[in-house]
Amino acid sequence: MQDLTPRKEDLDPIEIASRDEIAALQTTRLKWSLNHAYENVPHYRKSFDAAGVHPDDLKQLSDLSKFPFTVKSDLRDNYPFGMFAVPREKVARIHASSGTTGKPTVVGYTHNDISTWADVMARSIRASGTRPGDVVHVAYGYGLFTGGLGAHYGAERLGATVVPASGGMTARQVTLIEDFSAHTIMVTPSYMLSILDEYRAQGIDPRKSPLQVGIFGAEPWTNAMRAEIEDAFDMHAVDIYGLSEVMGPGVANECVETKDGLHIWEDHFYPEIIDPETGDVLPDGEKGELVFTSLTKEAFPIIRYRTRDLTRLLPGTARTMRRMEKITGRSDDMMILRGVNVFPTQIEEQILTVKSLAPHFQIELTSEGRMDAMTVHVEMLSADTGDALRVAACRQLCDRIKDVIGVTVRVNATPPGGIARSQGKAVRIVDHRQKG
Repeated sequence: MQDLTPRKEDLDPIEIASRDEIAALQTTRLKWSLNHAYENVPHYRKSFDAAGVHPDDLKQLSDLSKFPFTVKSDLRDNYPFGMFAVPREKVARIHASSGTTGKPTVVGYTHNDISTWADVMARSIRASGTRPGDVVHVAYGYGLFTGGLGAHYGAERLGATVVPASGGMTARQVTLIEDFSAHTIMVTPSYMLSILDEYRAQGIDPRKSPLQVGIFGAEPWTNAMRAEIEDAFDMHAVDIYGLSEVMGPGVANECVETKDGLHIWEDHFYPEIIDPETGDVLPDGEKGELVFTSLTKEAFPIIRYRTRDLTRLLPGTARTMRRMEKITGRSDDMMILRGVNVFPTQIEEQILTVKSLAPHFQIELTSEGRMDAMTVHVEMLSADTGDALRVAACRQLCDRIKDVIGVTVRVNATPPGGIARSQGKAVRIVDHRQKG
């Protein structure tokens, strides 16, 4: 792989500013954001008043802990535009979640917000090893999902050449990557595996592809998956983080020269880690739930938003801004099987240790009497595998999961192609357990 470390002179000065400079800027911007939310969003005025706090109570960054949290249900309760802090006529763009579990969460952007988003995305893409003039293949979905347009505007702001491929039509993805000599691909890691399958189906060596950088986000993925993709394509695989409620992709990003966690762009987003049970703020280095407060957003300020993502905050390395450890899972994705906490990423890590298995999988949860049961559906790597090797692979994976995670599961190994492919975020858990 090439050395794609950005030049120091190409970085935004704030990326390598002192911690004192960053904290001073955050304090000024946080005071503005709290006042902006309080004065213009009835929900925040009501919640602040109920908690007995006022924006003027913030004297230093640690005072943010006095303010109430915002959760996803608050956004749904104020559907569609109740959380906007500017008149609807001043909103330049609207994005929204799919709303598959209820009303969608709706977010808005002023022209300044879109410009800020493009700036942090350009910073993220540059940190990943992409330069002005490089071809960036965007295979995130376009539309109400923030991924496609967020990546698109950021790559354009950087000065790259953008291929707005969106998701789907996987054979065409390979053709466009090869014919347009894409340097960088931005896509979910699960869909990148589908693109890898298509390379092999077409008889094209993925290690000879023009791709040098993959920027993967929108779902948790492991360092074992990173190694799998980097080895398959002989390219750098870096992690990007974001969520629509906070901005979209581009809240944090790994730096290609270190790949040691995602640097949070702290001039626009203030992070906290809390105990998921008590809500208490935890010191840097302790694992808990990630909480974000926006510092510069106009249309949709967000105050102490509980992301449900589990991670910890670490000191800066390649940049002065703090890092967040790779997301290991979400508190609402955690499965409790016979008293043991299990995350899909833990299952993925064990699958990748079994050489005869492909990294495509789905977890099925069922009820068996009073007990819950888990079946891991996974694919064999080769279609030519006999029954003996398939049984051995299932047994090996069962043993690995039992030894490392501490739960007993069933494994169903299918021929290649047996697991449904995702063109966006992968559906990792299918829950058929009896409710109530």
